[in-house]
Amino acid sequence: MSTAAVPTRTGVVLADLLPASRTRDLVLVTGGAVLTGLAAQLSVPVPGSPVPVSGQTFAALLVGTALGARRGFLSLALYTLVGMAGMPWFAQATSGWAMPSFGYVLGMLLAATAVGALARRGGDRSVPRMAGTMVVGSLITYAVGVPYLALATGMTLGQAVAAGLVPFLIGDALKAALAMGALPTAWKLAGRKS
Repeated sequence: MSTAAVPTRTGVVLADLLPASRTRDLVLVTGGAVLTGLAAQLSVPVPGSPVPVSGQTFAALLVGTALGARRGFLSLALYTLVGMAGMPWFAQATSGWAMPSFGYVLGMLLAATAVGALARRGGDRSVPRMAGTMVVGSLITYAVGVPYLALATGMTLGQAVAAGLVPFLIGDALKAALAMGALPTAWKLAGRKS
């Protein structure tokens, strides 16, 4: 097969480079959920906030971008449902849905779907496009997580923003920088043009 025959069009995500099969999709969806659960255990409490800094947001956005919207959604849905059923793989080895930070888990489910759709349109092929993709994913996560935090704790929206958004902005910028380097580099290594 010549280099010219290798598709460089959008509509393909990194996971599509593997041979297609139901087994592949099952492994990718399950692996994405497990990766998110493991990354969630990399967590540090934030003084004054019931929401810790963790690796789960980064993993969720990475899973969505690499797997695409459908598989990203299924992966984060599996992560969410298994965690709700009692698997202690949410941040700080928690589970269930009656916790102030559960809104962020729901937000990550939607964010993984959105960034997966953006990746299918080439949102992961270059550093600037990946930056935009990560911003969209982060905004969606916060758009669900912060109001949920306010409702779950009785905080005002302003208090929830101060406790559940502001302390995380620098960490999110660092996570975005990692993703902005990782995914476009993965495409280059796979022989794709940005």
